[in-house]
Amino acid sequence: MTTTLAMPQMSQSQISDDAIQQTITTMIDDLIGSLPDPKKLNSEARRGIIARYSAVLESNFIYWMTATLIAVHEEEARPILLDNLHEEVRDAHPAMLRRFAIAAHAFPTDTDSLAINDELNKMRVFLGKLSAVQSLIAMAFFEGYIQKFMPYLAELATEQGSADMEYTDVHGVCDIAHTDGLFRALFIEKAANPLDPEEDLYEGVNLLRTLMHRIVFYEK
Repeated sequence: MTTTLAMPQMSQSQISDDAIQQTITTMIDDLIGSLPDPKKLNSEARRGIIARYSAVLESNFIYWMTATLIAVHEEEARPILLDNLHEEVRDAHPAMLRRFAIAAHAFPTDTDSLAINDELNKMRVFLGKLSAVQSLIAMAFFEGYIQKFMPYLAELATEQGSADMEYTDVHGVCDIAHTDGLFRALFIEKAANPLDPEEDLYEGVNLLRTLMHRIVFYEK
């Protein structure tokens, strides 16, 4: 199963904050709507989705958010990112995710990690640009996607016989506030430090969409 990931290059010139948020919401809903029915997947397919998701999130999310924090210039936006990072570290979200994956018999193998290696490295290189507006919109998209993806991830784990849903329960709630906060930070930064009109506002978003698609639809 495939979904169209190509998006036209867009600058942020003349794009309203509401239009940006609506575009991101539509992108997220399109991805969620493309997800295959967990009950129609075999055990290995379900295991693979959980494992590849874990391989991406456990060791990269805090790094991605930290890179975004480093890129941001506006002091008013920085506490929003710091609050997010504080919660991730204080509550040991990577450990929570690892327990979730193990309980679903889906701890990532080297094959799982290599399956998403190219897409993951492209995201790392992108964040190395330290482009505040592009990084913030990418992370707002990602937090919004994760929040809506949690019920699906929980269903996959349930079908795998797991009863450990702490990770999905927590992120199904906290990521709503995280997403709203990241949009606030984005609009603060965008107003003060607009992106060069020649740059693609959705560059990081499209890289993440491709990565999320790879997690779900990878075929050996």
